[in-house]
Order: sequence, then C-alpha cells, then structure tokens
Amino acid sequence: MRLGHRFSIPGLLLGTVFFALSLTPSLIPRSDLMQGAISGVSFTAGYAVGALCSWLWRYLGLPTPADRARRLLLWIAVAVCGLLVVAFLWRASHWQNSVRALMGLEEVSGGRPLTVTLVALALFLLLLAIGRLFRRTFFFLSRKLEHVIPRRVSVLFGLLAAFWLFWAVVNDVLLSAALRTVDSIYQKLDAGIQPDMQAPTDPDKPGGAKSLVRWQDMGHQGRRYLALGPTATDIGAVTGQAMAPIRVYVGLNAAETPAERARLALEELKRVGGFSRSTLVLITPTGTGWVDPGGINSVEFLHRGDIASVAAQYSYLPSPIALMTEDAYGRETAEALFQSIYGYWRELPPESRPKLYLFGLSLGALNSDRSFDFYDIIDDPFHGALWTGPPFRSDTWRDVTAHRDAGSPAWLPQFGGGAVVRFGNHFGGYEAGRVPWGNFRIAYLQHASDPIVFFEPEALFRRPAWMEVPRGPDVSPDLQWYPIVTMFQLAADMHAGIAPMGYGHSYAPADYVRAWLALTEPAGWSEQDLEWLREKLATFNAR
Repeated sequence: MRLGHRFSIPGLLLGTVFFALSLTPSLIPRSDLMQGAISGVSFTAGYAVGALCSWLWRYLGLPTPADRARRLLLWIAVAVCGLLVVAFLWRASHWQNSVRALMGLEEVSGGRPLTVTLVALALFLLLLAIGRLFRRTFFFLSRKLEHVIPRRVSVLFGLLAAFWLFWAVVNDVLLSAALRTVDSIYQKLDAGIQPDMQAPTDPDKPGGAKSLVRWQDMGHQGRRYLALGPTATDIGAVTGQAMAPIRVYVGLNAAETPAERARLALEELKRVGGFSRSTLVLITPTGTGWVDPGGINSVEFLHRGDIASVAAQYSYLPSPIALMTEDAYGRETAEALFQSIYGYWRELPPESRPKLYLFGLSLGALNSDRSFDFYDIIDDPFHGALWTGPPFRSDTWRDVTAHRDAGSPAWLPQFGGGAVVRFGNHFGGYEAGRVPWGNFRIAYLQHASDPIVFFEPEALFRRPAWMEVPRGPDVSPDLQWYPIVTMFQLAADMHAGIAPMGYGHSYAPADYVRAWLALTEPAGWSEQDLEWLREKLATFNAR
C-alpha cells in the first residue's frame, strides 16, 4: 500500500481505534468542535503509540509474517477499524445525549460525524507536521554532532537539544505572546468601571469616601461583589427582621504586596465592624477575583445578615491561567490574609468573637486549603471551611478521598465516620455521618460530574475510582475507561464549557444552602422557609 510510504500503518490503525473510543461520553457534554479536538488528539496519540511499537518491533528484529499473510492481516485490520469508526460515529450523538439528558439539556442531532471527522483530521495533520518537524530537527542536530562526539552520544544530545529548542519556541515565544495578550485583555477588564457600578454614596461603606480601599482599586470582580450583594430589605423579605451583611474586598492594586493587602483587609474589616457580627467568612476568590454569588448570598440569607465576609484578590486572570502563572502568588495571598484575620481573631475573647469559617470555590478552594497549617491552629481552631469544587490537586481532598471509609464511593466519600470532614452535593451527603460532627468542620461541595475535581493524570493508565459502581447519578452509565483516551477526554472536559447550573463545575445556590446549613447550623429555619429561600436565591442570583 502506497499509504505505508508516507504514514505508519500500525500507527494509523491504532489511531483509528483511539479515534473511535474518543467518541464515547465523559463527564461534560461536548460541542462538535470540542469533540473533533478530542478525537484529533486521541487519533494522534494512538498513531504515535502504534508507530513507536512498530519501530521497536523492527529494531529488536522480532519475527514478522510473510508478505502475503501480512497483507491479509492488514486488510482485515483496516476493515475492522473502518467498521469500528462507522459504528462509533453512528452512536456518538446518542452518547452525548445520554449526558445531556442527565443535565436536563435538549438532545443534539445533525451533522456531527462530518464536523467531528474533519476537525479531527485537520488537527491530526497539524500535530503530525509538528512531530515530523521535530524528528527532522533531531536528525539534523544529531548528524552535526556526530562530527565531534561519538554517534550514540550525538543521538542523545541531539534529542535533548531538539527538546530544548522546541520548548524554547513554545514557552518563550508562543506561550509568552499568548499570555501577554490575555494579560492585557483581563487587565483592562479588571480596571474598567461599569456605569452601574459606581462607588457607594455612604462614606462609611467599603469603597466609600472614608474607606481604606479606594473603589477603583477593588478590581472588576471586587466591585461586583460589593455592589450586588443582598441588602437588609432583600434578606428581610425572606427572613423577617434582618440586617445588612458586611462585605470587605481588597483588590490587587490596593497595595504592593500580599502582606500589605492582608493588613489593609484587616483594618477595613475592623473599621466597618466586621468582628462584631456573629459569623465571619474568610473568602479566597477564583483566579479572576470572582466570588460565587450563590456561595456568599446563601450564607448571608441563612444568618439573616448577621455576618461579615472578607476577600483579597491575587490575580485578574482566569483560574487555569492563574494556576499556571501565579500559583505561588495565589497561595501567598491566601496565607497572608488568613494569618492576618485569624491572628487578630484568636486574640479576641472567645465568648464574644464571631464564628470563623473559610470559603473557596475551585482555585479558591485549593488556595484556601493551602492557607494554613493544622499544627498552627490546633490549640485554637477556627470553626470550619466550605470548599466547593476542589481541584484534583488539593492535598487535603486527595488524602481524605484516598483514605475514605470502606464502602463509600469516591464521588461522595465518608471519612472518619464524618467527625471532621463531610462531603455533599444535590443528592445529599452531609447528614450521612456515623458519628456527630465535631466543633471543627470541613465540608466539601462537589458534583460527581465535575471534571475539575475528578480529573487525574493517572487515568492515562488506570481506571479512576469514581467510575466504579455505584456511580454518581449525574454521570452517564455509558462512560467507560480506555487507556490514554479517557485522560484526554477528562482533560478536555475541564475546558469543554460551563455545564448547566447544578452539574459539572457550576454550583447552584440551593446546593450552597444545603452545605452552609449543615456546616454553620443557623437557627430557626423550617423546611418551608428553606424552600422559599432557595426560590429567592435562584432569582436573586440571576439578576
């Protein structure tokens, strides 16, 4: 076959198998373009593995079938792979609809096979061209080095030099240019003040004339956080008598260093009377500085406004980019804010100080978890933490999930009988403890369909524990594990788009109500009152 002169036949066959398997469902519904990208990467990975195995077989001098038998086997393999692709393309829409049905989305139909195939083919050819360019660069460098060093050594150094050259181009040229562009865009967005987001007229409020933090230094997300919170009237319409919650936010431009911003946050919180409230929430925002409205609105309603919260921005970039470029800075900011607030709080009389809780979503949950050491608080612990959608890199989450109680699923684990740590979602969980929940509490809010939580690099070569039966109700029963392919699917799920509220990495106000209610136990809430609150938050959050 002439095709074999330009391509690796074993690579094409294994790539075709990987392409077919990539059409099976994962955690999040995919668009045609995203599915095409996943399939293209999977095809390329299969091609690379097949080509490498074929080369290794020949290099080791292992026996091969006679020409006639080899051609027969090849045609059989081509026919089987072709039938496999046709069958899987035909089932692709059904598999995507199985995920969409679980999330209450409309079914998809139409030209998915053609779009997916064309996108996958274009991406494969692009990646193949890059791979061949790398190979030619490697051969060129190794041949040049042969003139001064032994051949085998030149091959090693040629390979290392090619890797270094490609990494330099990708990291120092392409990636740096992309990051500069993204940084410029988000910096302008962070600095812009919308017409309906003017500074408070009350001089005593954060951002007002007497505030220690200027309104323009709070950043885009900080201004939204302060301006769009519920008033005493909003809360009173649901709970009866209420007071206005206190919110403090320190933007990235308010001071030079994390320590200075943390001290500024403490002084502003003291100035507005935050430590006189019954409950205090220390928030670590996401990469852009965003605080999930459902997460903070819900606890403010539950405590009838007798609550204060404080947050400090550490970036204006989206969380995935902030995680790559400002990981240490996010942790440093979270640590500085915790030490500042907790250090002052622990000096207050225990009988009069507010209950102190930590809160973070996504990257905020990761950095909130990193902000303190259990040994530093053991003699005077704060009251608890709510960590929502914790990224798979979160150390405490990984350790607790790995050592969960026998019989509990990885997507909703129980740990230590529920004495300290409990997990929950919209299917329950917080009430499942075998022993009473102690005075120090950690609550995790996570969906079984959240790829930010359940992605794991080890899916490359082993089946994730959360795929075992019983699965989460929001995970498709058609989801299966395949080596290499599943890891690419889960990686793509993290960027596949936002799932409907209550699924994936989108957490609904009603889920927050359940979590905060169990964690903080505010008094005086009947089930009827809670239902009214959930309805109120659903509309309030959407305004």
